[in-house]
Amino acid sequence: MPAEAPLVLDSVTLLGAAARGRVALCASHGGVYAAWYAARFGVAGLVLHDAGVGRDRAGVAGLGWLAARGVPAACIGHASARIGDGADMAARGLLSAVNAPAAALGLAEGMAAADALARLGTAALPPAEAPDAMDEARRQVAEHRGIRVLALDSNGLVDPDDAGHIVATGSHGGLLGGRPETAVKAAVLAAIYNDAGGGADGAGFSRLPALEARGIAGATVSCFSARIGDGMSTWQDGYVSALNATAAARGGRIGQSARDFVAAILEHA
Repeated sequence: MPAEAPLVLDSVTLLGAAARGRVALCASHGGVYAAWYAARFGVAGLVLHDAGVGRDRAGVAGLGWLAARGVPAACIGHASARIGDGADMAARGLLSAVNAPAAALGLAEGMAAADALARLGTAALPPAEAPDAMDEARRQVAEHRGIRVLALDSNGLVDPDDAGHIVATGSHGGLLGGRPETAVKAAVLAAIYNDAGGGADGAGFSRLPALEARGIAGATVSCFSARIGDGMSTWQDGYVSALNATAAARGGRIGQSARDFVAAILEHA
C-alpha cells in the first residue's frame, strides 16, 4: 500500500487527528513549542521553518527535542521560503538544518523540501509518542488600569477575552498563507511577535499591515534578541525591530525593549 502524501500546512496549529503516522511540513518556526505541538498529534516526520535561527538557536531547537524522541525532522532556511506559508515552503524551500534521525534517512542541508518530504514519506516511520504536558504557555505579566499584558508562547493561545488587552507572543510575525484574518484572533489593543529574521519576501513582518488595517498596534522583536516560541523571552528580552503606523502613533519606536514598547502603548491607551 503506498504511503499517504505528506501534509502541507501553514501552521502546526492546523494539525489534527489525521496527522497520526503522517509526515508533515508545517510553516511554523522550528522551536521546541512547535515540535511538541506536532508530536502531540503523532506525526512520523516533520519539516518546519528555521525562523532566522536567532537567539540561542531557538528557531531550530525543536529538532534536537524531536531527535531525542527518535522523530526525523528538518528546518527550511528562512531566506529560501516564506514562514507561515506551507505551499511556498514545499515549492521553493531549501533545508538549513536536519536532526540525526533525518540525516540517517539521507536528508541534508541544501536539499529541496520536496526531496526531503519524498525521503521521509517512503521511510515507513512510526508515529511520535505522545509527549508530556508542557509548562504553562500563557502568563499575565502586567496590568495597568484594567489592561492586562499577557505573554503567550503561541498566537494560537489568544482568546476572545483578550480583546482590548496586550499580547506579547512567541509566534512569528508572518500571516498564515498570506491571509490577513490570521493576524490575531481577537481585537487586542496591541500585539508583539518575533520577526523570524524577516526572511523571504519579508514574511516575518507580514502581520503588521494586517493589524494596522484593524487599528491594532503591532510590532515585532528581533529573533536575535528573543527566543522564538517563548512568550516570556519576547517580554523580557525582546527589542523592537519593526512596527506599524498605529504603534508608532502611540509611542512605539524601533529599538525599544518590549517592556518599553508596552509602556508607551499603555500611556497612550
